[in-house]
Amino acid sequence: MLSHNSHLSDQELLLAADGELPAARTGQVASHLAECWTCRVRKGEIEASIGDFVRAYRGDLDSMLPSPAGPRALLKAQLAEMTAERAAVPPDWRTQWLQGSNPRYAGAALFLAVLALLVYLRPTFESPRTFHVVPVSFPEPSLTPGVAAGVNRDQICHSMPPKNRIVPASLQRRVFEEYGISGAEPRAYEVDYLITPALGGADDIRNLWPQSYSSAVWNARVKDALEDRLHDLVCDGRLDLATAQRDISSDWIAAYKKYFETDQPLQ
Repeated sequence: MLSHNSHLSDQELLLAADGELPAARTGQVASHLAECWTCRVRKGEIEASIGDFVRAYRGDLDSMLPSPAGPRALLKAQLAEMTAERAAVPPDWRTQWLQGSNPRYAGAALFLAVLALLVYLRPTFESPRTFHVVPVSFPEPSLTPGVAAGVNRDQICHSMPPKNRIVPASLQRRVFEEYGISGAEPRAYEVDYLITPALGGADDIRNLWPQSYSSAVWNARVKDALEDRLHDLVCDGRLDLATAQRDISSDWIAAYKKYFETDQPLQ
């Protein structure tokens, strides 16, 4: 037992603050603290110091961590792309078998499919310094809703070049960081305008996202063809500029299918 004239060591006070004292010792320390102002004040000082350290450490660390929206955005975009591509493929005998099979076997097949998907997407959840991201076709709306500049049809058809402007390297890095892929190979992506400047898109990070050049069906080159098509339609007077901006920013793949009248890329 502790006497009234003795005091707890800093080590014991630290263990008490962390809740790591042995059960038998916890009661003794609690009784002593209830009677000893000196030890209570010292324990408070230790806890305050720990709090200061945690706040300082968190302040330094938080600025180094990528936004959690990036991995979430990539996962949502990958799932959306897989759904879109699956919808365009007619069911084969496996799908038909599952639809007509015993629900128990269908459930097992679904479990295996989900397990395979988790293994396939596992790199997305690793450290941003080491993972390799599966390229995606859809921008995440919370990060890239699309932003139009205040220009009209005459300006984009007669005063502006029909192709995208080059995105500065510093802005490209910010886009990769927002999407949680700061370690990705830049040459594999186009930091693309959701609403192309050729249709009045703004130089705004909310109008940019990293799009794959070739590893996905609906890749950057396919979107470039849509941008050219919409620019021609607007400048020929066959399509309203606001409609073109809305269609390409809300769902550019649906816009491609609409304006090219096809369910698959022509390239």
